[in-house]
Amino acid sequence: MSAEKMNITDFTMQFFHLHGKVALVTGGNSGLGQGFALALAKAGADVFVVSMMEDEETKQLIEAEGVRYHLMISDITEDGACKRVVEECVRVFGKVDILLNNAGIGLNEPDVTKFTRLQWDKMVSVNLTAPFELAHEAAKYMIPNRSGKIINTCSLFSYLGGQWSPAYAATKHGLAGFTKAYCDELAQYNIQVNGIAPGYFATDVTKATGADEEKNKRVLDHIPANRWGNIVDLMGAIVFLASDASNYVNGTLLNVDGGYLVR
Repeated sequence: MSAEKMNITDFTMQFFHLHGKVALVTGGNSGLGQGFALALAKAGADVFVVSMMEDEETKQLIEAEGVRYHLMISDITEDGACKRVVEECVRVFGKVDILLNNAGIGLNEPDVTKFTRLQWDKMVSVNLTAPFELAHEAAKYMIPNRSGKIINTCSLFSYLGGQWSPAYAATKHGLAGFTKAYCDELAQYNIQVNGIAPGYFATDVTKATGADEEKNKRVLDHIPANRWGNIVDLMGAIVFLASDASNYVNGTLLNVDGGYLVR
């Protein structure tokens, strides 16, 4: 069907829905991760959430969309945990179509000379090693199907430096590089590997910054949109990257930042 003749409604239904898909989301029951998981559910995907904590709210939100939800409590930095996570997703839902590597941590230390190897290793384990291991395991199921989406939650600090946490910027730069490298490995199997890079969003993690008048002004002065993002601002972007609408989008970081990076 030519683009000229395609009905807009048909296009939307065909390329942007996720009905029948299974999405595995790490860190999917709080903050931005919860918003991502809910967006995928609203688009029709069954959602398998991996987290360190129980959460009834996310279960209720997702099941209200008429899709299936499953929570697995796991520390993805433990040896063998990522393999067990992917196997459990396949056991529960029969497959894994979408992997969203969202779980991440940021450990800050104002005095750079006091930032320890222990802090560095912990952040590398969560922010970089676990996404590699999960993608490695998920790819084993996606390659035979010649279909799949791997989405990594990157950051503005995939581009920038950033004070107080050298490991955060380093791991997010590394995750961006991994996104491009794995795209190069998996695109031949019709598996798209991309990243999403949120800017400043109003969550519990950023509440203190938003409440500090000076820090809040510094952030807003850098955003052409002149406002912080709301989680709903990310929902369309994550559905796009998870859906057939992005089948020819490979190795890209989609910045959702209100224009922060242009200043």
